Amino acid sequence: MTAQALRVCVCAGEPSGDRYAAALLRALREQRPDVQIEGVGGGAMAAAGATLLERVESLSAIGFAEPLKRLVAHASVFRQLRRRFLERRYHLVILVDYPGFNLPVAQAAGTAGIPALYYVAPQAWAWAPRRADRLRRTVRALAVILPFEEAFFRSRGVPARFVGHPLLDVPYPSGTAARAALGLDAGSRVLALLPGSRPSEVRRLWPVLRDAARRLRAFHPDLDTVVAAVPGCEYPGSDDLRLSGSGAAVVLAAADCALCKAGTATLEAAIVGVPSVVVYRTDAWSYAVARRVARVPFVGLANLLAGRAVVPELIQRDARVEPIVAAALPLLDPDGPAARQQRAAYRGVRAQLGSPGAARRTAAWALELVA
Repeated sequence: MTAQALRVCVCAGEPSGDRYAAALLRALREQRPDVQIEGVGGGAMAAAGATLLERVESLSAIGFAEPLKRLVAHASVFRQLRRRFLERRYHLVILVDYPGFNLPVAQAAGTAGIPALYYVAPQAWAWAPRRADRLRRTVRALAVILPFEEAFFRSRGVPARFVGHPLLDVPYPSGTAARAALGLDAGSRVLALLPGSRPSEVRRLWPVLRDAARRLRAFHPDLDTVVAAVPGCEYPGSDDLRLSGSGAAVVLAAADCALCKAGTATLEAAIVGVPSVVVYRTDAWSYAVARRVARVPFVGLANLLAGRAVVPELIQRDARVEPIVAAALPLLDPDGPAARQQRAAYRGVRAQLGSPGAARRTAAWALELVA
């Protein structure tokens, strides 16, 4: 492979995967400057130098019902990738998260004889253990980002390796710098709202988070509320709130307390050390299915890693204004026992996430597959 440029296909199917993939692409280029990258992704991958065959926005879906709406887009992109694999256009395929799309792509790569590395494992340990069998049959390497995942997948014959969590490489600003960037007073009390990164998530969570923030302001009239806003999402009735496009890292770093959609943001809050409440709603059918197949007691990653309810979780019918306010109010006192207990538990969570350099380690492993 050293006599010619290394051609790699990278597929990421949602915004968080796009960011993780972009960091991985930069690490690949540092180790192999001649690498040529095509694939499926978004703005972060494009900025990292990838040629996009399809934009991530056409694929992204959550739950069990929404992916059905994306089948046509999935099928079209999948056929294009399979044709390219059979034409042997790539030396290596890297798949980032988004198993509904990427597991079939891994199989197509294997059929074409192209080695595949999967980065950010499907949550087979949570509700789909059979996906481990698919990974065992289709990928050469599985780079996992949660410490307990390596043993889970290895016990099922998958060549898995814990590479650390990519969030540890995010350049989180100090609280002072974040507040200055957002135009907030250094001594103000700040509530962060993180209602999600997809329009469907925001539509479900935004009204209740917005109204909970207003109710909390009745207890703390000086409360500043900052929303981690995402392009393409709408936030009706937000005139009295501060919408920020600076990203979750800046918004969380500025906050005394955060109301977070279940997902990556809950772990980011733990890394930054911001007391938080996890709030989640999905469609009724998806929730009914999830309740039947779920194999874990929590939805928040911080709670899963801690092995106990460190962060309050308000799911589906419990995701209402009154319970949210009751859970968040004591956390707005940074010196109160509730906030102190969460921050102390976060230290144990962060310690489990490994050391910075997840993208660099994953890139090195990927290059071993084509050495």
